[in-house]
Amino acid sequence: MSQFNIEISQTSNPNIVKFVANSFLTRASSYEFNNIDEAKSSPLAQQLFYLPFVKTVYISQNFIAIEKYNIVAWDDVQQEVATSISQYLNEGKEVITEPKTPTKAPVTIYVESTPNPSVMKFVANKSLASGVFEFKNIDDASHAPLAQALFNFPFVKEVFISANYISIMKYNVTDWQEISMQLRDFIRNYIETGKPILNDEVLNATNATASGASANNISEENLREYTSLEKEIVSILDEYIKPAVARDGGNIQFDSFNNATKTVRVILQGACSGCPSSTITLKNGIETMLKEMLPGQIDQVVAING
Repeated sequence: MSQFNIEISQTSNPNIVKFVANSFLTRASSYEFNNIDEAKSSPLAQQLFYLPFVKTVYISQNFIAIEKYNIVAWDDVQQEVATSISQYLNEGKEVITEPKTPTKAPVTIYVESTPNPSVMKFVANKSLASGVFEFKNIDDASHAPLAQALFNFPFVKEVFISANYISIMKYNVTDWQEISMQLRDFIRNYIETGKPILNDEVLNATNATASGASANNISEENLREYTSLEKEIVSILDEYIKPAVARDGGNIQFDSFNNATKTVRVILQGACSGCPSSTITLKNGIETMLKEMLPGQIDQVVAING
């Protein structure tokens, strides 16, 4: 490591002297400090302000310029200052404490197919939303900037956002192989720029309408207090069914239970909505599980959309 040497250089202002180093002290930036509080980013400048005659400190590339008060003459103190600066630098101490900018993890998006040929799942390496959000059209997405932006693509029919993924349903005017990479790049760039996924309005609406489904899909029965049996049904759906459905880019939500017909009504969202295999999922999966876990209490499960 090379040793710093300091040369004293006079300026046109008799109160200012430059202390020139034989190596660069800063990067491209220049700094001016008028007092010790302003010099928090420069340990060297802070040390210089302990000298009672120092009024202003300038640091730029390979020199330090100091403006003094008229209580001393430079001839009496400049050599002492030069020696002090040289010793400071040769001890390897920092001139400027560069602010550490947090390194952002790169956003990656990978594409997954779903059982619904009209729906593709775009999975991010970061959390996008806490809750379940389904948007059937651009008007539904007025408070969801990302969904609204996606609806600007003419082939986007519906948008579903939950956890770390976005499920997109397309119109049958184009094939996924023609648009999936375009959507993937758009979503990645959108997230990387720090734009909002959801606004506060839609988050508040989520709290008011139970776990984030579109208000149009929430029946009045959802807003009443659940019976003990309904609570058991919801618990089974949440613990056993939802994780599997989420892996396919969708969501299942309890709607109601008819005690007279022993019928459970559920809402299918995202990739599950309109999926050709949803009937099989309902009968062979959800209905069978509920019948086995709640024997004699459930006869059938039906979806009110999907």
